[in-house]
Amino acid sequence: MTPSGTRSLWTAFAATVVVGFAASLIGCASAGPLTPVAVSDVKSVAGTWKGVVYGFGSEPESIVLTIQEDGSYNVEVSQALGPTRGKGTIAISEGRLIFRGERGRGVGTVLTSPNGDRVMDVQATLSDNSILTAKLSLSP
Repeated sequence: MTPSGTRSLWTAFAATVVVGFAASLIGCASAGPLTPVAVSDVKSVAGTWKGVVYGFGSEPESIVLTIQEDGSYNVEVSQALGPTRGKGTIAISEGRLIFRGERGRGVGTVLTSPNGDRVMDVQATLSDNSILTAKLSLSP
């Protein structure tokens, strides 16, 4: 490929990224701002949460987090080589969820949208010091 052809390819790629980013901002704006909610009891977040986890590899992975009323949880991440499972406990501290699991620890924040939907953001550090983030929604 010629230098001008390469430059055109990168220009097209950059334009696609900028347009995609702008479209995602418009989509987020229409959903409205998310407001953090202080969690006072694990029972209030018990149930099955589904979403996406980032950090295992280059691609986001599907995640299912099931929280029991007693504060225990099970998690399953769908990966190309098969699912990865884990379990642990959740405690509440200053309105946030504190995850302690077999392979690491994390902090979850519950947010709500203007229409009342709840979302959970989780930031976790695994025992090998890798960082994961997850975005989950409560399944009906």
